[in-house]
Amino acid sequence: MGCQDEQLVQTICDLYEKISKLESLKPSEDVNILFKQLVSTCIPPNPNFDVTKMCDKVQEIRLNLIKICGIAEGHLEHHFSSILTSFQDNPLHHLNIFPYYNNYLKLGKLEFDLLTQNSNGFVPKSVAFIGSGPLPLTSIVLASFHLKDTIFHNFDIDPSANSLASLLVSSDPDISQRMFFHTVDIMDVAESLRSFDVVFLAALVGMNKEEKVKVIEHLQKHMAPGAVLMLRSAHGPRAFLYPIVEPCDLQGFEVLSIYHPTDDVINSVVISKKHPVISTGNVGGPNSCLLKLCNCSKIHAIMNKNMMIEQFGAREEQLS
Repeated sequence: MGCQDEQLVQTICDLYEKISKLESLKPSEDVNILFKQLVSTCIPPNPNFDVTKMCDKVQEIRLNLIKICGIAEGHLEHHFSSILTSFQDNPLHHLNIFPYYNNYLKLGKLEFDLLTQNSNGFVPKSVAFIGSGPLPLTSIVLASFHLKDTIFHNFDIDPSANSLASLLVSSDPDISQRMFFHTVDIMDVAESLRSFDVVFLAALVGMNKEEKVKVIEHLQKHMAPGAVLMLRSAHGPRAFLYPIVEPCDLQGFEVLSIYHPTDDVINSVVISKKHPVISTGNVGGPNSCLLKLCNCSKIHAIMNKNMMIEQFGAREEQLS
């Protein structure tokens, strides 16, 4: 690790120490200042920076920081959703008061374009978003600007989050008819997952590798063959803010593309498709009917002004 990277890690660790001593992570002047500093430190693109190779102490700080960021993000969304629902007219007309709304507009456009490119223009009839929270901006942005006839089912384990989110969209004559909220642990949802053409998995559903993989395995078991799974990941120093999803975490899915933005959109986007089951009789045991995935022998890195793109050409292996 070079001197510049060492200095970056030290700055992040110093900010972690300050943030961890805060009495509350709810929006306040001190909280806002420290998290703005943290984001501005982590956001500059650094493709050669690999957090997985850091020492155990830094890894522990990273995991703790991701959890803290998740709590703070929840408080921030709850705070602004409460403000928005107090408006007498349609709250969705005032979404720009949320400080990161423009980021969601960019991310929504990116994910829609990516979905369109990898599905030959197919428009999903039904979409699930897992971990939608009190301010379900991804669903709202997609439903408002990109998928104007699609039904959205939002899943969150927190009843207060769903209550606020439902109230937020209730005044909109269009969105309120196409957006539904379910208070449930996604690990308890099985058969209904087969009804969705696309499933979005929020970045903070599964804050460590084991939890994330467990959720992905559950989705792979119950999603329909050919359905698309879109996940949020992180790259470079941004992995101090959000968990990383790697191609080989997606057993049973074909990884189509991974996009690493280099602008103020923090999350990387991973697009994958559940593979069909190939009937091969009893040869090779019960698991032999699944196409072998994570064969990422072809990786093409493309750089443009706003993002890095990794295209994964998955090679399907014919089972005999």
